[in-house]
Amino acid sequence: MSVNKVILLGNVGKDPDIRYFDQNKAVANFTLATTERAHTGKDNQQIPERTEWHNIVVRGGLVQVVEKFVHKGSKLYIEGKIRSRQYVDRENQNRFVTEILVDELEILSRREPNNTTSSARYSSNSDLGEPNFSADSKTTFDDLDFDSPF
Repeated sequence: MSVNKVILLGNVGKDPDIRYFDQNKAVANFTLATTERAHTGKDNQQIPERTEWHNIVVRGGLVQVVEKFVHKGSKLYIEGKIRSRQYVDRENQNRFVTEILVDELEILSRREPNNTTSSARYSSNSDLGEPNFSADSKTTFDDLDFDSPF
């Protein structure tokens, strides 16, 4: 038995690049930054902040969600799988890339008019109609339990 599952919580680094192909098939590509906070380790060793950049690939119906709601700076929760692949670039050099193929996507940074947070969760296996945003009127954007990578 084996498992290929990744969970990321981070900020979108650039607006998604959406490409359409035959028969209305599409793919969205963007980067997501995740940051580990600086801290003091054993023996008072200072561990600096570290940011990782992930290549995100979205296919199928989730592309429509990304196109409508995801922009540079959006805070996302992503579940997916890791894929590594090789390709030949324009200079005939072999290149390797590691990507995250998205299965589920939750948009965490959408704000409602009363400055409360809301989120919408999408799955590659679910109906992708208009998002069902849920807002907790007692929680403001700044009260979230996780630390922003920015």
